[in-house]
Amino acid sequence: MLRGASKMRFTRTTNLLPITEAATAARLRVLHGPDTGVEVAIPPVGLTVGADAAADFVVNDPSVSRRHCTIVPKGEGFEVTDLESRNGTFLDGVAIQKAVLPVGAVLRVGGTLIGLVPAEEHVVIPPSERSKFGALVGSSVAMRQIYSILERASLARAPILLLGESGTGKELAARAVHEHSPRKDEAFVVFDCGASSETLIESDLFGHVKGAFTGAHAERPGAFESAHKGTLFLDEIGDLPLALQPKLLRMLETGEVMRLGGRKQERFDVRIIAATHRKLDEEVERGTFRGDLYYRLAVVEVHLPALRKRLEDVPELVQVFLEREGRGGQEPSGENLDRLLRYHFPGNVRELRNIVARAVALAAPGANFEQLPILLSGTTAKRDTEWVARADRPFQEAKAELVARFEHDYLKDLLLRAGDNVSQAARISGIERKHLYRLLERAGLGRKAD
Repeated sequence: MLRGASKMRFTRTTNLLPITEAATAARLRVLHGPDTGVEVAIPPVGLTVGADAAADFVVNDPSVSRRHCTIVPKGEGFEVTDLESRNGTFLDGVAIQKAVLPVGAVLRVGGTLIGLVPAEEHVVIPPSERSKFGALVGSSVAMRQIYSILERASLARAPILLLGESGTGKELAARAVHEHSPRKDEAFVVFDCGASSETLIESDLFGHVKGAFTGAHAERPGAFESAHKGTLFLDEIGDLPLALQPKLLRMLETGEVMRLGGRKQERFDVRIIAATHRKLDEEVERGTFRGDLYYRLAVVEVHLPALRKRLEDVPELVQVFLEREGRGGQEPSGENLDRLLRYHFPGNVRELRNIVARAVALAAPGANFEQLPILLSGTTAKRDTEWVARADRPFQEAKAELVARFEHDYLKDLLLRAGDNVSQAARISGIERKHLYRLLERAGLGRKAD
């Protein structure tokens, strides 16, 4: 049992954590192990962690000592002291005897991971009066609450973590924050953590010096250096290799990075906005994402809602997309609008944008909205796929043509269903994303951008 605590799952809702939160406002939470989800507040006098029933934080792990370690709040963080445990107390794989740690640190005691997590202080923020924020559009309460959070967060320099399904507008939100921030006249750099190869991602992110690896014929700045004094948007942060996460954490804590192959730290002034479709709290529990990095990124955490959860914004979004396609001045109505409002939009706002663009491209000149050919996933006309196998040429040649036609049609329909988002297409098809890119190239469908 955990004294003074109840067992619960680690959940987090859309909230704005105060930027100036005190270093000692934290809780202990078991992120991995037999007691996963158990948590307790850290009292001012501190507490003892161990397997003994008399410990303040009892860990039901046979590899944890009876009195394993103590954790005591200090002005600058939390002092962790190992009590000569038989298996040690570890931080980032290094055994510690005594150390002062910040909120976000993750300790390993025995086979259990324990996180120093921020106290969940929810701040009630009234919805904004805006109907749009940057390129984000929608007058629903859900979106206006997000605008209100982003408005306030724009003025600070604290990291922001944007969560939500693919196509919900995370990059648009990041750009809007930058455009409303004191850094608006500086660079806005986008770095897709899932697009770089594992061998080059460190160079792409942090830069490299001449001769750092085969082919490095000259120095090259990384994304951090390119974003100096501006904003760096780390898209799909959940795809960042575990081995690189400590280096990113150091950048967040000190503002310093070392180029690949370099010998000195370089300091850059960069505001970080990260985004992912993954549930990072669950990734932390599985050990595939560092807990300390997660809490450093999630000072302000914002969940962008799926379009199916804010269908009242569809007419307004359609009007915006019609204007972009040169068909402005129309108010969506009739059966076409009813069909859109009944649709589930697996590709979210990105899919709606593509639906409108495709309808305008296929429409007769001068057609109004009600006359547009609105094609939804599963309703498009099917090609004749009744191929007949004829033995009028070599077997391998006939088979290769059949496979190529199948791949082309399958991938084309897959992109339609995924709203041209390769990450979403990879999840629907079960094909690893890098392999899917190669298939798209081979099928003549080009390298689609997420």
